Amino acid sequence: MEKRSGKTALVTGSTDGVGRLVARKLGQAGARVLVHGRDAERGARVVADIEASGGAADFLAADLSALAEVRRLADAAQATVDRLDILINNAGIGTAGPRQTSAEGFELRFAVNYLAGFLLTLLLLPLIKNSVPARIVNVSSAGQQPIDFGDVMLTLGYSGTRAYCQSKLAQIMFTIDLGAALKGSGVTVTCLHPATYMDTSMVRRAGVRPLSTVEEGARAILNLATSPAVEGQTGLYFNGLHEAKAQAQAYDPDARRELQALSLDLTGLSAEGLAVLER
Repeated sequence: MEKRSGKTALVTGSTDGVGRLVARKLGQAGARVLVHGRDAERGARVVADIEASGGAADFLAADLSALAEVRRLADAAQATVDRLDILINNAGIGTAGPRQTSAEGFELRFAVNYLAGFLLTLLLLPLIKNSVPARIVNVSSAGQQPIDFGDVMLTLGYSGTRAYCQSKLAQIMFTIDLGAALKGSGVTVTCLHPATYMDTSMVRRAGVRPLSTVEEGARAILNLATSPAVEGQTGLYFNGLHEAKAQAQAYDPDARRELQALSLDLTGLSAEGLAVLER
């Protein structure tokens, strides 16, 4: 990876799994890394790892299951750094477990995997736009399922897999919209399926045997975050290192409009967020 001296990156969910490795690699390449997670002790260990390799890092704690905490994270990032060259929305929860709800009462996977990144990105956008050229990377999945707008919160027929897959498709739909809104601004937005069933605690909790390594997933994420080969590419979905096609609903402008309106409403961003997305 090319040197990232003078660059600043925020990686959500970077105290564990692929996010931790991505944060460490960015730090080793010379970027100042904002490490995010819920556990201060684990965060301190990642910061220490990055500093031991000659990098610079700060830990920002936030529980993304509460939108107030997402707003606090955005405020903390803006108070800590004066530029943000790379935002990687990596934090997420997997398929295991019963239906749960966020602090606001939203279905938990939709809230953490999608809404938190949607809100955080829009709140940090002024800082990102002042740091161009800059990149936003949304860590999605090949597991995608159309959103049922009649029951987005899955109060009927709930399954963890269905919840996870619709939250991941929502990330892709947001990527396409934001990529279009920011075209020509110097900020690119991409998303990806990093690797299949990486050896992470999320995959093991789901009772699945890992099929790939976190190194493989980190390589794909860092490709979108830093590689000159994808410079200027925006609004796209990648499978690993290669551009790919997402589930068909991602390319339905009516569905994306409906998701956008819902997301702005649920996050309380209606006026300011719409101005960004309609530019």
